[in-house]
Amino acid sequence: MVSKNENFAYAGWKMNGFLALLLNLTLVGVAVWLFIELVNSDEFGGLLFAGVWVAVIAAIIMACGYKMLEPNEARVLLFFGNYRGTFYQTGFWWLNPFMSAKKLSLRARNLNVDPIKVNDKAGNPIMIGLVLVWKIKNDGAYKAVFEIDAPAEVGGMQTSSTTRMNILENFVAVQSDSALRQVAGMYAYDENSNANGEVTLRSGGDEINDRLTDELNERLAMAGIEVMEARLNYLAYAPEIAAAMLRRQQADAIISAREKIVEGAVSMVKIALERLSTEEVVELDEERKAAMVSNLLVVLCADEAAQPVVNTGTLHN
Repeated sequence: MVSKNENFAYAGWKMNGFLALLLNLTLVGVAVWLFIELVNSDEFGGLLFAGVWVAVIAAIIMACGYKMLEPNEARVLLFFGNYRGTFYQTGFWWLNPFMSAKKLSLRARNLNVDPIKVNDKAGNPIMIGLVLVWKIKNDGAYKAVFEIDAPAEVGGMQTSSTTRMNILENFVAVQSDSALRQVAGMYAYDENSNANGEVTLRSGGDEINDRLTDELNERLAMAGIEVMEARLNYLAYAPEIAAAMLRRQQADAIISAREKIVEGAVSMVKIALERLSTEEVVELDEERKAAMVSNLLVVLCADEAAQPVVNTGTLHN
């Protein structure tokens, strides 16, 4: 009895396809020769007739056993509903003709998950999208065929390889949506929504992508699917709060810029006062120093260029 999670390479009857084709043609030739002998002979008619039918039936049955595999393809083999292994060897082969084969592609595929609306860790509605690269694992062919059920509209026990891959793509899309919602809810959108200095969706980069990949691999393991890469490809606030969040970001940027401007202005004023005092350019009392500091800060911190006023009188006029 084969366990439902067991996957192994097929090790039953197999033969090089070209050698099998030669034997197949030989059987056809034997059938033709026996038929000619049957027509020309009055003796052993029943024996020759039986021989013709045996050769014809054997040739027809043998002709049903040819399989051709391209690189990164597999055939899941069943013997009257009983799993007999997965065939991975590329090329032209002849296998037991009484086995049915379900074709699978092991090539990598892309999936672009359209942006969905979720709430981040701080509860802000955001739009987030995902792109991933996935494939069926070499040891996951059994699960890919027998662990994932077809939707009701497909119907029937026999499905084509294209339909089967579409079923898997739909499964990956649904699980990707679920994983993306879960991961997005673990992180804040940006630093403005994160008071603890933790990783955010905007700044997380590789950490967020690795978390997504691990989450998807855990969910898709039941289908024998491996996610090779997963990355966020879209991230923005939801439309209903985007304008308010933009204004907040602009305010934060203005405050940050002002802090830098004031820090630089204070440093420049300090240097100016020290140079005036060191080089004895002018002697200023505390009142005049305060006035000079005020004027310099206005000039250095103003959004517009200051209009100079030339004093033609004394310093105290």
